Amino acid sequence: MTFAKLGTSNFRKKSNSIKNNILRKKNVPARKMQEIKLAFIHEKLHDVGYRKVGLFRCCVATVRPGFSCFSCEEDKLEVHPNNDYDNIIITLVSIFHSNRDDWRIVTRLYRGPFLIIEFLFLWGINIYGWRSSGVNHVLIFEMDPRNHLSEQHIIEMAAVFGVIWSLSVLAFLYSAELSIPAYISPLALVIIMGCFVINPTKTFRHEARFWAIKVMGKVLLAPFFYVSFADFWVADQLNSLITLFTDMQYFLCFYFTNPSWSVGVDANYCVANYIGIRAFMACLPPWFRFAQCLRRYRDTKEAFPHIVNAAKYATSFFVVAFSALNKIYDTGSDYGENVFFYLWITASLISSCYAYTWDIKLDWGLFDAKAGDNKFLREEIVYSSTWFYYFAIVEDFILRFGWAFLISMTEMGFALENSMVTFLAPLEVFRRFTWNFFRLENEHLNNCGKFRAVRDISVAPLDTSDQTLIVRMMDEEDGVTNRRKRKKCR
Repeated sequence: MTFAKLGTSNFRKKSNSIKNNILRKKNVPARKMQEIKLAFIHEKLHDVGYRKVGLFRCCVATVRPGFSCFSCEEDKLEVHPNNDYDNIIITLVSIFHSNRDDWRIVTRLYRGPFLIIEFLFLWGINIYGWRSSGVNHVLIFEMDPRNHLSEQHIIEMAAVFGVIWSLSVLAFLYSAELSIPAYISPLALVIIMGCFVINPTKTFRHEARFWAIKVMGKVLLAPFFYVSFADFWVADQLNSLITLFTDMQYFLCFYFTNPSWSVGVDANYCVANYIGIRAFMACLPPWFRFAQCLRRYRDTKEAFPHIVNAAKYATSFFVVAFSALNKIYDTGSDYGENVFFYLWITASLISSCYAYTWDIKLDWGLFDAKAGDNKFLREEIVYSSTWFYYFAIVEDFILRFGWAFLISMTEMGFALENSMVTFLAPLEVFRRFTWNFFRLENEHLNNCGKFRAVRDISVAPLDTSDQTLIVRMMDEEDGVTNRRKRKKCR
């Protein structure tokens, strides 16, 4: 037995030696062996290979230490995972950094629902801030105190939609494993969210949903209805969700023109071939506010501030128009040959300066000459920290001019327009979230829009007894004077 083992051992050593000699004589590089292993990994990942990664010039090892690299040739990324978690990372890299156009399609399909979820979550924080600081948003919005949603309800709704959104994204990423068409998931997400809003049954906070649908209907049909505070406030929120409107166009176009439910074809088709329709969709939110301002002027006969405010929103039409014309007549040559590029820049600059000045002086009432100790602010403020106001002044300025960052990055070729829009759109929703705090505070303190009910509103946090008092005031015939009476309104 000992001789047999020794013989077997010697035979294996000779076989390995012969194999090594053969490989050495054929000069097979170690990299070739690694490529064989990589091919096996590719098969496991369902042929979602590692093609060109436009933004990467070296290995993923610089991003995550768990990876090891064996090739960093020009734009070609080859890695092998050390564990199952690395497989997930590789899958995501393969999806979003491959030659396929899926990542641009997917961001446009999921970006709109994400912005809605972000808006709901931040609105819940707005309500908490107003309530805890004594800004009586219930009376300002003319809500029924018995049926309005609290911040807990709003954030809970945002959380539920957030979970559904995340499950939809995961279903898209793992559609092959689930044996479902990939692009069923974004469509199902939108249908679920839409059914929740238009659900006709008296379930899921139907009073609040019906109130929101009523207000939205008045916004869409402006200027044919009297404008209340809630109407113009909702329209202002839509002006921070312009990306949602353009993504709605892309969503409908994609599902009507894409030939497959499993693979996205030509991510730029619904953008390049429908520039006019996209420009129309982008003009809808400023049109709502423009029409509302004209209606306010008709009801009050006051040119200031209503006509001046309408002119502010009219500047947005020029921005959208020149942006669309710049894309239509863009030949890829020197910028000096396309006059619409400079008109776009000029219109954007005028619009941003106009809007920022209006935000600070009229909507927020800051930089008051009688500010006293509250330098650059106003004499009476609600929120405890003055630094909150200073932060908002700077933040609003930076994000109002976010388009300059977009143009500089895209025109110089550092980033794609879609990537920059995906980055800036949530920031614009955050800017509006900050704007909401000071707009309602100013309305609460100074009745700047002349929307407030006649009865004074105290600046103190609301508790349960206050809510009972508000309900009693709403029930009394002369408890609150209706805001639709002829008054000087803004």
